[in-house]
Amino acid sequence: MGWTAAAAVVVLVAGVGIAYAVTRGNEAPPRHPAPPGATAELPAPSPSSTADCAATIVQGMSLEERVGQLLMIGTPVGSPGDAIGAVQKYHLGGIFLAGRSTADAATLRQAVSRLQAAAGKVRLHVAVDQEGGQVQTLKGPDFPAIPTAVNQGKLDQRTLAADTGEWASRLKDIGVTLDLAPVADVVPAEIGTANPPIGKFQRQYGSAPGPVAEDVATVVTAAQGAGVLTTLKHFPGLGRVRVNTDTSTGARDDLTTADDPALEPFRSGIAAGSAAVMMSSAAYPKLDPDAPVAAFSEKIVTGLLRDQLGYQGMVLSDDLGAAKAVSGVPLAQRAVRFVRAGGDVALTVRLSDAGPMTDALLATAKADPAFADRVAQSATRVVATKVRAGLATCQ
Repeated sequence: MGWTAAAAVVVLVAGVGIAYAVTRGNEAPPRHPAPPGATAELPAPSPSSTADCAATIVQGMSLEERVGQLLMIGTPVGSPGDAIGAVQKYHLGGIFLAGRSTADAATLRQAVSRLQAAAGKVRLHVAVDQEGGQVQTLKGPDFPAIPTAVNQGKLDQRTLAADTGEWASRLKDIGVTLDLAPVADVVPAEIGTANPPIGKFQRQYGSAPGPVAEDVATVVTAAQGAGVLTTLKHFPGLGRVRVNTDTSTGARDDLTTADDPALEPFRSGIAAGSAAVMMSSAAYPKLDPDAPVAAFSEKIVTGLLRDQLGYQGMVLSDDLGAAKAVSGVPLAQRAVRFVRAGGDVALTVRLSDAGPMTDALLATAKADPAFADRVAQSATRVVATKVRAGLATCQ
């Protein structure tokens, strides 16, 4: 996410049971007890069995339950219980903890468990923005300071993997299973801090696509190996814009093309198996001259990301609530336009957006069979990540 809103937002996916091995040299990472109500670590299911299980689960859902899987709603990290009513009323599939917290692990673990207790058989994705530097939601005694991505990018790959695994294991210990990281954006050296959403806060791993791609693959592998799913952001890249999409309209990248070298870190993260990709809320005239932001562009979400890059995983929006970049589209229609473009999870930092977005998705699906099919398709992608994470099961 762009930092102004995203620095406030954490998406925690509780109860993850991903069982990928992560190594630090020849040593296994420390094992943490599963948080209350979490699924114990399981052997990683094969892609085919995961997809089959997800399809079976979604087939048994009502339209309301399917729509709920397509929403990730923000709630204050200091009072996660505020979202319990919305989770139950709207069958929400994801919760996003907003703000900054200095609470200890035990307090956060208990709060996440209460949220999960409000969910149905398919449990919540609960996520955090735990990048490092100024974008670190959890900063309590059990969550030491994480360096900026610029400084992480100066580490050798072995050290970066070990450190990432340690940071991710602390998230998993409290029930977090989705981190809105790593940032795969490349900020050219000649732009640097003049890039408001990324470069200004040193959120990029570097200024050249090759090294950034290597770092992104290392972070994805290490974090998911420790049991926390990753999110590549902000596709197709925010490194060249001169406007922050959270606070202003008009963020525009006039250079990025479908074969741009700056896409290399996204390709690398996809090849490493990242569970999610987050769309940018900037405009890209060379990719789609008619779309106001990438998140609403079928040419970018479906044509470029899914068809050309071959990514078939879960696609999230950046903030569709408070962000100024999307203010020109009526609130209730933002989730609809994102899903029509090929996206799966509409994210908003505001709890109050749950009702209008749910109502719009439901009304459109009831009136348009093709859109109802898209809802089912996206719900299946979302549930597949939950099967992978131990949040849903067919057993």
